Amino acid sequence: MGLATFKGGVHPYEGKELSMSKPVQTLEPKGELVYPLSQHIGAPAKPLVKKGDQVLAGQKIGESQGFVSADVICSVSGTVKAVEPRMTAGGAMAMSVVVESDGQYTAVQGFGTARDYKSLSKEEIRNAVKEAGIVGMGGAGFPTHVKLAPKDDSKIDYVIVNGAECEPYLTSDYRMMLEMPEKIVEGLKVILQLFENAKGIIGIEANKPEAIKVLTDLVKNEPRISVCTLKTKYPQGGERTLIYAATGRKINSSMLPADVGCIVDNVGTVVAVADAVCRNIPLIQRIVTITGDAVADPKNFLVRTGTCFQELVDGAGGFKEEPEKLISGGPMMGTAMFGLNVPVTKVTSALTCFTRDTVAANAPTACIRCGRCADVCPSHVIPQLMMEAAERSDIDLFVKYDGMECCECGCCTYICPAKRPLTQAFREMRKVVAASRKKKA
Repeated sequence: MGLATFKGGVHPYEGKELSMSKPVQTLEPKGELVYPLSQHIGAPAKPLVKKGDQVLAGQKIGESQGFVSADVICSVSGTVKAVEPRMTAGGAMAMSVVVESDGQYTAVQGFGTARDYKSLSKEEIRNAVKEAGIVGMGGAGFPTHVKLAPKDDSKIDYVIVNGAECEPYLTSDYRMMLEMPEKIVEGLKVILQLFENAKGIIGIEANKPEAIKVLTDLVKNEPRISVCTLKTKYPQGGERTLIYAATGRKINSSMLPADVGCIVDNVGTVVAVADAVCRNIPLIQRIVTITGDAVADPKNFLVRTGTCFQELVDGAGGFKEEPEKLISGGPMMGTAMFGLNVPVTKVTSALTCFTRDTVAANAPTACIRCGRCADVCPSHVIPQLMMEAAERSDIDLFVKYDGMECCECGCCTYICPAKRPLTQAFREMRKVVAASRKKKA
């Protein structure tokens, strides 16, 4: 039997050898910490503090607003310097709480207190996840307490832990699977407590045999949990492609995973759930990969949210050569950055730094109608036709060509011999369509 996978996808240079053998090191912040109040999909959090307030590690400093939103938790103790707009990794300004750390990390009462998840009700588990401010840590940032509260718990058949980490260069999830596999299994058990009919599946790409072995050995006596070995291919870790590879079930843009009986969470999210529910530790730190050919000593750091990116680069020995390209995340789905004076947030997975900007070096040319973009598209749409609609800013035509089914994975842009910015155009058109639909509603 072959490895679990999907139709389409690409095989970009992995680049993981730069940091995959580097154990996670703790990097404590030195300067001020910045906490954007929008580190998630949905409504920004409401600030609960003001300039001059004293704060503690684990204290809620931003309160969720509305159904789809998430609390923001302070990762240090210290003094609030300001509540003001600050630059984020994507280049946008976001209202943020700025804290000067006192270096003591004094925590709120009850922080780190052990509790037995088996003795908690479903409501108590979901509330613990909400109070911890947990969101999807694979990059999407969807509030986890919302995801864990589908309409009917009994109709969830699978809880899938995403350990694919198919994005090139990133190794933070890989190190997590090697160094804290017990927490991954513990977090999955907590989530399975919510769904009595579900089985747990941990999906890992075949290029991570050590992680597969560690977790397979760990769950061999767990009747509700198994490890699924996935074919090494991008975007194997995409939500739709992972669900199909692991279960054979299909979803589209109008559906949620819960509609086909699935809940999908990144390994980092599952570890955060374990910490929140079993140890009363909110989401205030995460593992971040610092990598790329411009970095002197690529590493994986455990860092507190709010830490400045520049401190991460300094911790990795700085640059051996001035980079032309800085990316928050990986080269396929990451966000190009203007500079390093931005904070680590809940969804920061990596900082990838390249000596050359190969995108800028290759000017796009006319489409040669080779069809490669359609061959590799995991959503099985025709990017060539979608691009024609995007170039005309024709919303109706874009929708007709199933443009909203695009998952913005970047496969079409990667494979295009004409170097056309397909994914970027589709991302903007999807925003326009969504805004148009919202206006009509």
